[in-house]
Amino acid sequence: MTVTSPEFVAGLVADAEAAGITRFVAAAVIEHDGRVLLVRRRPDDFMGGMWEIPSGTVETGESVLAALHRETAEETGLTIDRVTGYLGHFDYRNSRGGTTRQFTFAVTVGATGPVVLTEHDAHRWARPGALPEVSDAVRDLISASRAVDRRPGPTEPHLPRT
Repeated sequence: MTVTSPEFVAGLVADAEAAGITRFVAAAVIEHDGRVLLVRRRPDDFMGGMWEIPSGTVETGESVLAALHRETAEETGLTIDRVTGYLGHFDYRNSRGGTTRQFTFAVTVGATGPVVLTEHDAHRWARPGALPEVSDAVRDLISASRAVDRRPGPTEPHLPRT
């Protein structure tokens, strides 16, 4: 079973729901030339000024992978080419006082620029060993992404654009 299979993703969601979590976020670790794309939350936003990886809410009726593609495009203007691995998840208190689970995937993009921001006030390509202010959970996921094999292979097909 691959990380892009509906069964794998359904299992992630089922595990979260079994833990009582009903809000989900899909996040992308995008690497290029040994650097990771980070975006900075606007000062007046929840957790303002914090650097993070592109991510966003999975809408009702939307799959986690469809949200991953949509949110990456909406927040950065970049198009995911391939999902190369599942890096893990973490839970956090959201702005409404509930718990959200963020599912994070390693991805490749067709082109690394231009980065067009719609919800953040800055972006940067940072070396994993020299990250700006990010949460410990994001730092751990970026470290995990270093272990993902990014070579093309027959087990990870391109995702349909849905």
